[in-house]
Amino acid sequence: MKVILLERVEGKGALGDVVNVKDGYARNFLLPRAKALRANAANLKVFEGQRVEIEARNTKAKEAAGGAGEKLDGTVYILIRQAGESGQLYGSVAGRDVADAVNAEGGKVDRAMVVLDKPIKTLGLHEVKIRLHAEVTVTVTLNIARSQDEAERQARGENIIDSQFEEDRVADEQAQADLLQGGAGSHEGDYTAA
Repeated sequence: MKVILLERVEGKGALGDVVNVKDGYARNFLLPRAKALRANAANLKVFEGQRVEIEARNTKAKEAAGGAGEKLDGTVYILIRQAGESGQLYGSVAGRDVADAVNAEGGKVDRAMVVLDKPIKTLGLHEVKIRLHAEVTVTVTLNIARSQDEAERQARGENIIDSQFEEDRVADEQAQADLLQGGAGSHEGDYTAA
């Protein structure tokens, strides 16, 4: 189906372009969200008549998104989640979770704006892109940890999983040294027969 784009659409074209897209994409996404018009003679005349207004509206929306983006870009959000000892989350962090975290801190982000290639399933620091407008994308950092203390340690650059394995290794070595030093079953002390 041929459509006239009313705003820039990723991978398709810019405002005013007449592009050929799949019928379902046009009917289910572009047309209902007022991102495009069907390309016919009547709509072309309407578009040309309103082009200045549409461009002004698009520029205003882009500037508003740019202003909001300046506040969001580079911010860090802490998400406390349950995870196993290897750092695998019990579940995952999806776009909705990111949007909820940003909105809880005073931002205004819809979950559809969050760009995740795949759900986040591990502890650590993860950069996530948020598309506020077709031409405005910002990056936020998620600090996913099991506790506030772990989140602070991760923020300082410490790898929680590696340090946990190191602590366990040191504790095991200490236990082995204690066992060898005392000997199995030996007890120090003065024992008197009763």
